[in-house]
Amino acid sequence: MRFHVRGLKGAREVAALTIDAADAQDAAHQAREQGVSVVSVRAERTPLRLPGASRRFPLLLFAQELVALLDAGLNAVEALEMLSERGAGGAPQPVLRRLRAALQDGHTFSQALERMPELFPPLFVAAVRASERTGDLREALARYIDYQVQVEQARQKLVNATIYPALLLGVGALVAVFMLVYVVPRFSLVYAGLGQDLPLLSRLLLGLGEGLRDHALPLAALLLAGAAAAVQALRRPPLRQWLLTRLLWRLPGVGERARLHQLGRFYRTMGMLLRSGIPVASATEMAAGLLTPSLRPALQHATRQLREGQALSVALERNGLATPVARGLLQVGERSGRIGEMMEHAATLCENEIARWIERFTRLFEPLLMAVIGLAVGVIVLLLYLPVFELAGSIR
Repeated sequence: MRFHVRGLKGAREVAALTIDAADAQDAAHQAREQGVSVVSVRAERTPLRLPGASRRFPLLLFAQELVALLDAGLNAVEALEMLSERGAGGAPQPVLRRLRAALQDGHTFSQALERMPELFPPLFVAAVRASERTGDLREALARYIDYQVQVEQARQKLVNATIYPALLLGVGALVAVFMLVYVVPRFSLVYAGLGQDLPLLSRLLLGLGEGLRDHALPLAALLLAGAAAAVQALRRPPLRQWLLTRLLWRLPGVGERARLHQLGRFYRTMGMLLRSGIPVASATEMAAGLLTPSLRPALQHATRQLREGQALSVALERNGLATPVARGLLQVGERSGRIGEMMEHAATLCENEIARWIERFTRLFEPLLMAVIGLAVGVIVLLLYLPVFELAGSIR
């Protein structure tokens, strides 16, 4: 953020500075470092941005570049200083300077990150805090990078699976609207001059086409308003949660896969935290935010049982949070001391099963969707030409 600072430099000289800083205090601090006695600090007004247009902090790229500099032999302060000079993959320089200043003031890296919770999620901070006990910051950052890459790949598979069906639906809807709004009304003009009764279904279709043509603008405005309202409503977490638990999770086959997806994310996060050195009970509490609210009470019961001395495999199984394969892997991990690694294996198996199910579903759903779209267009064409067929039959 940009600030305008006014003050005195020396005995009589008036100084006016423009400084990029995280906040007003940071701007005043930078001005004092330049020998200016600060009189006023004013934030620069920024132009109005559309909702969702704000730039997100590139956390993954920041971690990747930080790992590269640590591999080169720099310490954390030197790495942040170098990143702040050129920007970390587009990361705001005031944020980097603020991190560097906190480290120079004697704070730990995790404490510096905690000061900006809107930029650095608790999982990232926890991984860094755990590395401070072992002194291996580079390994903790690399583990977090691997975790984020795996999560993003799983999410991308779900997104890619919906692209082609969405395109089919969009194209099919456009074809149907074009025929109803443009083609059908022209057929109605042709049939109006014939002076004969049309079949009931053809009359209904022609009436629908004429109605859409005559009220195209109000209907289009209503459709756009409804779409905008739906988008705004879906941004609300309570509504998304209701749709997930009341509709999606109750669909045969789909609900179980949605639950498996949630457990896969949970296992992946637990694996990253446990391998970073976080205690098991603390890791479950930190990973609870990734689960849907319908599963969080079960995880809370499991956390209490863990604090009472229960094994992780037993606590998760008793509360319905362990698949049969995950339970077996956790039992192996508990015997070998590799629970974090086994958690990541369980997450990989869940993701692979979901990927196979998505592939089978799309192979079946896409032809069915094309058949439905073709059938709808075919019915429209048939009803349009049905009077022609009857007229040809009466001529014979």
